[in-house]
Amino acid sequence: MTSTKPHNVLAATASQPAPPEPRTGQRLSDGAFAVLIALPGLALLIGIVLYPLIASLVTAFFKQSLVIPGRSFVGLENIVSVLQDEAGPLLLHTLVFAVGSTICPFFIGFGLALALNTGIKGQRILRGALLIPWLIPGVVVSFLWAWIFNANYGVANAILEGLHVIDSPYPWLSSPVWAMVALVVAKTWASFPWIMVMLLAALQTVPGELHEAAEMDGAGRVRRFTTVTVPHLRPMIGIVLLLEFIWNFQHFDIIYVLTGGGPAGTTSTFATAVYETAFKGLNLGRASAIGLVWMALLLLLVVVYVRLSDRETT
Repeated sequence: MTSTKPHNVLAATASQPAPPEPRTGQRLSDGAFAVLIALPGLALLIGIVLYPLIASLVTAFFKQSLVIPGRSFVGLENIVSVLQDEAGPLLLHTLVFAVGSTICPFFIGFGLALALNTGIKGQRILRGALLIPWLIPGVVVSFLWAWIFNANYGVANAILEGLHVIDSPYPWLSSPVWAMVALVVAKTWASFPWIMVMLLAALQTVPGELHEAAEMDGAGRVRRFTTVTVPHLRPMIGIVLLLEFIWNFQHFDIIYVLTGGGPAGTTSTFATAVYETAFKGLNLGRASAIGLVWMALLLLLVVVYVRLSDRETT
């Protein structure tokens, strides 16, 4: 009898897949691959952000002009001079602008978010239309409001004269008080849409069962708003207010285009002071010192923001 065992062995051997060929080189570990992917971003961060930032901060300790080559080390002289002469008024003007430009758009945006959350007709169209001010570039917004507040042909004077509120054109941007008011109005118009969208998104996450339970307990609209809606929105309200304040604390374009820091420096902020000192006063050392003080204040706000964010995520 002929044995079939060798034939079966050959068939089994033929059906088995060939062993994989040995690979040449080494596989990248997950850490090495992550570093490789992050290298372009890190290079851009170092070249565009970190190096200019560090170079400008170092310049604060030197006497350096924009037009005269070379520089000399002066230590803390620039920083002490800024703290003694300019820091106080600049901080006051910056805080007035930042606080006003944070509170006003917040209440407008919150009110519009509450209105849009009621399910009124044309909600999507209204939401899109109300976003337009936020989509317009800041420089365009600045020139628009500069035209509105112009003393000779501005729309504000034309309307107020037509309503007999004023007898003659008023120079809004030449008045220390009204110039700041004009800046806050312009920034409010440009800022309220994003606050509205953020709060509207948060309002839509409030569970309807909570309102139904509160209504069954006899709570009216005002009480449901204060005991259900506001506590649920408190984390988002805190984040929105802090972010808006930080952005306004470093805002530049609307202030510079509308008033240029005037009249007589009454609307000058840290942002405009750095620009004016560096590119008009040609004093890079002093401009860098102003920027150093400004950045230190911003870092305090960023620390508050990070801690608030961590508290809400835990």
